[in-house]
Amino acid sequence: MALRIILTLLMTVATAAIAGRRVFWLVKLIRSGAADPGRGKDVGTRVVTDAEEVLGQKRLLKWSIPGLAHFFTFWGFLVLNLTILEAYGALLINRDFHIPLVGKWQLLGFLEDFFGVAVLVGLATFAILRVRNAPERKKRDSRFYGSHAGPAWVILGMITLVIVTLFLLRGAQMNAGEFSYGHSKWTFASYLTAKALGTGAYNAGLATIFLLAQVAVVLAFLIIVTYSKHLHIATAPINIYFKRLPKALGALPPVKDAEGKPIDFMDAENLSEDTVFGKGKIEDFTWKGYLDFATCTECGRCQSQCPAWNTGKPLSPKLVIMDLRDHLFAKAPYLIGGKTVADDAMPNFSTPAAEGGSHGTHVPEAGYPRVEGSGIEQVQRPLVGDFASHGVIDPDVLWSCTTCGACVEQCPVDIEHIDHIIDMRRYQVLIESSFPSEAGTMLRNLENKGNPWGLPARNREEWTEGLGFDVRRVSPGESLPDDVEYLFWVGCAGALEDRSKKVTKAFAELLNVAGVEFAIMGANETCTGDSARRLGNEFVFQMLGAENVEKLNSIKPEGRPLKIVATCPHCFNTIANEYPQLGGDYEVVHHTQLLAKLVEDGQLTPVEPVAKNVTYHDPCYLGRHNKIYTPPRDVLGAIPALKSQEMHRCKDRGFCCGAGGARFWMEEKIGKRINTERTEEALGLDPDLISTACPFCMVMLSDAVNEKKSDGSAKEHVQVLDVAQILQQSMTRPATVTATD
Repeated sequence: MALRIILTLLMTVATAAIAGRRVFWLVKLIRSGAADPGRGKDVGTRVVTDAEEVLGQKRLLKWSIPGLAHFFTFWGFLVLNLTILEAYGALLINRDFHIPLVGKWQLLGFLEDFFGVAVLVGLATFAILRVRNAPERKKRDSRFYGSHAGPAWVILGMITLVIVTLFLLRGAQMNAGEFSYGHSKWTFASYLTAKALGTGAYNAGLATIFLLAQVAVVLAFLIIVTYSKHLHIATAPINIYFKRLPKALGALPPVKDAEGKPIDFMDAENLSEDTVFGKGKIEDFTWKGYLDFATCTECGRCQSQCPAWNTGKPLSPKLVIMDLRDHLFAKAPYLIGGKTVADDAMPNFSTPAAEGGSHGTHVPEAGYPRVEGSGIEQVQRPLVGDFASHGVIDPDVLWSCTTCGACVEQCPVDIEHIDHIIDMRRYQVLIESSFPSEAGTMLRNLENKGNPWGLPARNREEWTEGLGFDVRRVSPGESLPDDVEYLFWVGCAGALEDRSKKVTKAFAELLNVAGVEFAIMGANETCTGDSARRLGNEFVFQMLGAENVEKLNSIKPEGRPLKIVATCPHCFNTIANEYPQLGGDYEVVHHTQLLAKLVEDGQLTPVEPVAKNVTYHDPCYLGRHNKIYTPPRDVLGAIPALKSQEMHRCKDRGFCCGAGGARFWMEEKIGKRINTERTEEALGLDPDLISTACPFCMVMLSDAVNEKKSDGSAKEHVQVLDVAQILQQSMTRPATVTATD
């Protein structure tokens, strides 16, 4: 009795010391990050979100098989904590210890056995999935590519040992008459184990051995968890609680100073030479960023959905977070350990190891050089730099991102990949003046002409020519007339790009048919600044945004909100979600939302059959960023004879066209073109029409379709049309055709 008490206490104290030291170190490191005010607001919403995503496993269950396996493993982890309490009681108090009040309930014993078996089934599922998706065989197609496979197998093995020793313990206890639930078939797994062990007197000794083994395995598992990626068991609920609400999509956070306050670029007096824009070194990240890095589970869901990774580019959202985490941990002695550069010799960069070492060496073609150790070489590494400079993040990785949001949408622990990538871009653009040269033309045009093509402002009204009705204008300073319901924000593409101008005309004609009064700002419109902001140039964004907000506020009607409709999801997202940061609050709808409402209300009635097959492509900034999936499908569904087919990757798992994140203005030099990949998926359904609801998607998909037509892999009649254009076809009755014709 005394010996097992001493052994139990020694193991517990040793574990508390080893694991506690690591936990203290992690807490100190994460708290050393920059300030991030506001993360604790809206407590009620955060508690509900935490319950949904942690207890309900909401995000993980999107992936049915691994999601269910994780669901039962997670709940098994919670329920089986009771068995650990029972084991400690048996070791330290008496051998037939039971939890007060409920410790002899047969239902509780059944639940413990059920979840023990469920965990084993879950572990078997995980093992099968890892074998089937082994990166050694599937290479980049495996979502585990680049993850630490060895530690993952160790964890699976340790959890298996926890469950195996548990059932051996319960079986021996049952045979020795020390089992608190008695000799009952309710505890079915324990009962079967007891049968297998036999009824000899040796069971009392086995019970003691398995008690000590159970506690030893659990404590060893605890130590391993604190030193591995499975740290997410503890950090995930915290990270989810402090997530950016409602999600890290839609609006980007503004550039903030060291105290976490937004920087106003239009107020030069508040700027100094010491002001840091974005993230230029690991210590510039906030404590929430550090928590993100420490919480990554290396599951690869983000990687499997990333359009850049899926088309042979070096960007993996998972590996970005892992590399930032590794660099943070390696640099920790200088951040929280009191170590200084003077303590070390001059940098002596180690050569990146051959393939087969840590995760960075699994992707030599991706530009992830790895510098080992935590000495001066880590301090000297640039956060963003090429292979030769030993940068933590390669520039090709940084500039491959389309900000489509697939990584954020799929991450089960709410890591904010896009925010971190954009913050690193901001530093490169605003401090280093380092970004793809092609984007420079776009930025200059925005600054000088107010649109990315550099066209005169008067060209913004050319699309109105040839319409059968007058389009009303409103100028800054004029209040929107009482009889005008919507300000139609046409946008740069809708006003200046030839294919998009057809969409603009179609939508305007539909509004006219429906009797909806609208007005435009025409030549007074200026680019919203979406591309500049996603590129990282917050200064240009704020310059354009401040100008637009001033104009929009000046035309606000008295006594009612300013209602704006936009055909471009990027304009829609910027005005609705980001202009409130600049003092502009408006009611903004996307044109597909308005069209769906007009059809539902009977103001637009599609009557002419459109006997064609159509597949709809979800624009990222309409779908994932703003959760608008149903309205465009409702419009297409109301058109007679039109048959819709969904692509395999649709809605929240939709595949990007490749234009977001300012990629529209940059050359795609690495891997397969994203728009080609998406178009091939659409053409695989043999559609007559590929529909979308975004001018940038329209251009990207049209270009890819034309390429496919030229090489004979697409039928000549295939068209790429906006939802509004297809609806207009159904509203227009063709002229009577004579026999002669």
